Amino acid sequence: MAWMPAAPNLTFRRRLRGAGSARLAGLLAASGAAVALLAGSGTAAAADNGFYLGAGLTQSRINDIGPSIDFKDNSYKLIAGFRPLDHFAVEVNYIDLGKDSESLGPVSATVDGKAYAAFAVGYLPLPLVDLYAKAGVARWEANARATGVALGSLDDSGTEFAYGAGVQARLGSLPARLEYERFDVADSDGAELLTLGVTWTFF
Repeated sequence: MAWMPAAPNLTFRRRLRGAGSARLAGLLAASGAAVALLAGSGTAAAADNGFYLGAGLTQSRINDIGPSIDFKDNSYKLIAGFRPLDHFAVEVNYIDLGKDSESLGPVSATVDGKAYAAFAVGYLPLPLVDLYAKAGVARWEANARATGVALGSLDDSGTEFAYGAGVQARLGSLPARLEYERFDVADSDGAELLTLGVTWTFF
């Protein structure tokens, strides 16, 4: 990986999307409360085992990429998995880490990223909800471009250990989940993801 700036002391800092982040945080909080309400109400059903597909809203954060680019964005995740047993599943994810552009005087910087992940998932079934932990690998790709007075590029990819944990309300074939995941990204503080999602078990 090589970052080749024309002006080595120039730093790009991303202005975080406060409004979008606040909306997602509110949605996550409300959904977490809904999960807790379902757990206490006794209305959730036993989880279905089998193949499942799903999707989620994801808030991703990668700090200090290259020359101090801070990246935080709201995006999405696609989920596919197989749960043969109540206590175990295997799962693959496609994660869009988001994209953002930043201008600093005559210079513009664009950053985007994505990842593919595979996990083994262990479940602790409780009344009406599942607690779970997951471990596996993530293949990430990060790209940054600078245009204007300073020209440069930062393209990198890698495969790293990934892990996470979460809780899901068991709604028969349609579980709702809230989860946290993390994996390393070279020359950064690593990627952290918070996802609110649903899956559908179809057989």
